[in-house]
Amino acid sequence: MSAPPPPEPLADRSPSFPSADGPPDPVIYDGSARALRQRTVTFAAKRLTDMIYVTGLDQASAERHLRWRAAAIPGGLAAGPVPDAGIAAALEAARRDGRLAIAADDRDRRVTVRWTDPAFGAPVAGSALARPGYGGIVLGAEAAPRFDPRPIARAPGTPDRDWPFGDAVAPPPPAPALAAAATALAAGAPGLYGVLAATPERVLFEHYSTFGRPDRATPSWSMTKALTCTLIGRAIAEGWLGSVHDPAPAPLWRDPRAAQHAITLDHLLRMRSGLAFPVLGPDGTGRMGFENSAVYQDGTDAFDTAQRSIVATAPGAVFRYVNSGVNVLGAILRDQIERRGLPYPATLYGLLADRLGMRSYQHSADLVGNMIASGAGFATLRDYAKLGVLYAQDGMWGGERLLPPGWADYALTATHTGTSYAACFRTNADRLFPELPAETAWASGASDQRIFILRRPRLVVAVANETDHPMDLSALGRFVAAAIGSV
Repeated sequence: MSAPPPPEPLADRSPSFPSADGPPDPVIYDGSARALRQRTVTFAAKRLTDMIYVTGLDQASAERHLRWRAAAIPGGLAAGPVPDAGIAAALEAARRDGRLAIAADDRDRRVTVRWTDPAFGAPVAGSALARPGYGGIVLGAEAAPRFDPRPIARAPGTPDRDWPFGDAVAPPPPAPALAAAATALAAGAPGLYGVLAATPERVLFEHYSTFGRPDRATPSWSMTKALTCTLIGRAIAEGWLGSVHDPAPAPLWRDPRAAQHAITLDHLLRMRSGLAFPVLGPDGTGRMGFENSAVYQDGTDAFDTAQRSIVATAPGAVFRYVNSGVNVLGAILRDQIERRGLPYPATLYGLLADRLGMRSYQHSADLVGNMIASGAGFATLRDYAKLGVLYAQDGMWGGERLLPPGWADYALTATHTGTSYAACFRTNADRLFPELPAETAWASGASDQRIFILRRPRLVVAVANETDHPMDLSALGRFVAAAIGSV
C-alpha cells in the first residue's frame, strides 16, 4: 500500500500569526419588529432632545418640527433603507390613537418617548439626554450613559474679535439681490433656520427665520462628516497619521490577515470601504445590509460597532454611502489621541473647532462617550461658515497652515470613478446646481443643510434647515449664485 501524499506544502509554510486576534466578530443588525419600534422611539427622543436642549427651541415648537419616522432596515448594495410596512402602519395608528407619549425632563435635560400597543405586549421606550459638549446622547432603552459626561475644557476664544477669528459681526451692508433671493428661499423652505454668505474677511449677508437666530446652534447631521475629514487632515498635519492611502489603523483592525487590512483611510473618506452588516430581517431571514441610520437610533458603542462591519465588497470598488466607515475614522482619531495620553473630548475639539473659534460647535456623543463622527453635530451658521473659510484659504488660518498642502484639493475633488462624492464632501460634478460652477463643493447634511465652498471667488455660503423639512433647491442655487455675483 502506497504512502499518503504529503500535506500541501504552501499550507505547511503559511504563517499562523499566533499573537494576532483575527478579524473582529460582526454585529448583527436586528430587524425584528420590536427592535424597529425601539429604534423609532429612540430616534424621536434624540430629535426632541436635540431641538429642546441643544438648539434651544421650546417643547411646543420642537414637537411641531418633529416628523415621526418609522425605522427602516438597511438596504442592499444598490438600494436605500427598506421601509417595513408593518412598522410604518403601526406607527401611524399609534399617532392617531394617542399611544405615543413624550416626556421631557427639564432638570435632567432628557426626553423619553414611549410607544404603547396592547396588541404587541409591553410598551417600548427610548430616551436621550443632553449634556454640554456632548450634544444629544442616545440612550435607547438604557437609563443612563455608560460614561461620565463631565464638563469639557474648551478654548475660551475671542468673542469680541472680528469674525472669522472671533464672533463679532459688523452689520452687513444692504444687499437687495441677496435679500430677494433669501426671501424666495425661505418661501420654499418652512424648516429654514437661516442662511449666511461670507468671504474669508467678513460676513456679506445673513437671514434668519422666526425660530432661527445668529447665536442658535442648529443640527448638522452629515455635515459632521466634513469635520471628521478635516480632523483626519489635522492628524496628518500633526504627524499622527501618514498618507490617506495607508491601511486604516483602526484599533480592532490590527490583524494583517483580515480583509479590513485592505481598507485605506481614502476608502473610508470616499465611502468606498465595502463595509456592511449582516441583517436579520423581521421574517428571520439573513442578508447583507449597508447601514445608514442605526448609529442615531441604537443606544450602543458606535465606534466598536462600526469596526465590526464585514468587508462585503472589494475596498475601493464600489461607492456606498454608509455611516460605519466614517465612525471607523472616529475610532482612529480617538485611538490616536488616547495613545498619546491626551484627554479625548478636549483634544478632539482642540484640534479643529477650537482652533477655528467655533465656540458653539459640539459633537453628539454615543452611549459610551464616543463623539459620533458621522453626524449629529451642532453649531451656529457663523461657526459653520468658519470651516468653509478654512478650505477657501487652502487650509490656512491666521497665517498658520492647519491642513497639509494640497489637502483642500484632495478633500474637495470628486472621486475619479464616477460619483460626485469627494472625501466626506460633495461636489457639483453632476451639476445638481446648474447655476453654480462645476468645482463647487459642499459639506452636506440631512434636509439639505450645507456649507458651500467656492474657492475661486473665495466665497462660503452656509444654510441650516430642520430635519425632514423640504427645501427648494432651485431657490438655494439661485441664492448662492446671487452671493457669487455680490463678491
